[in-house]
Amino acid sequence: MTDVQFYPAGDSSVVVQFGSAICPDTNRRIAAFINAVEQAHLKGVCELIPTFCTVSVIYDPCKIGYAKLVKNLHRLLPHLGTETAEKKKIHIIPVCYGGTFGEDLPFVAKHAGMTEQEVIDLHSGQDYLIYMLGFLPGFSYLGGLDERLHTPRLATPRVKIPAGSVGIGGEQTGVYPLDSPGGWQLIGRTPLRPYDPNRNPAILYSAGD
Repeated sequence: MTDVQFYPAGDSSVVVQFGSAICPDTNRRIAAFINAVEQAHLKGVCELIPTFCTVSVIYDPCKIGYAKLVKNLHRLLPHLGTETAEKKKIHIIPVCYGGTFGEDLPFVAKHAGMTEQEVIDLHSGQDYLIYMLGFLPGFSYLGGLDERLHTPRLATPRVKIPAGSVGIGGEQTGVYPLDSPGGWQLIGRTPLRPYDPNRNPAILYSAGD
């Protein structure tokens, strides 16, 4: 895997980059890599954080040095093709579309040249891959949004978006897990709580689901 690169990030993290293409294949390679690292029980590794094209390997520098860790990680790469990533979960997210729950649905429909019901049918009829979590605890960056629904973000972000709001921002869709500012077009809301600090696990889903 000649496109895999290793970079230091501070004194306790290695960033492993799997090319630059945001796609299901890259996501599968990242999942296989994470699975391989977990199975290898590498000394000093504390946490693995996946993103679109990278994995941050957090380690304890008192237990292993950067160069040795990179060497150990590099040894796993030739075997990723035979690794089977952990089977991920499928989550069904109920959504109330439009009205006070999705005030930007009319704009999204107009931008797409569709009726509001057509937008709802198209949006709710897709399967979405969770590429990564970020921005807020439990905020999922989803892949798989139909190109016809790609919609520009708001020119001026809202100061407060209610938790559970379902939005579209450019080529992506997602659910706001907490009340927060945001610039995505709101098309609906779910009663589910993607993030609940009193629940175990606190975050409803994981990258790769």
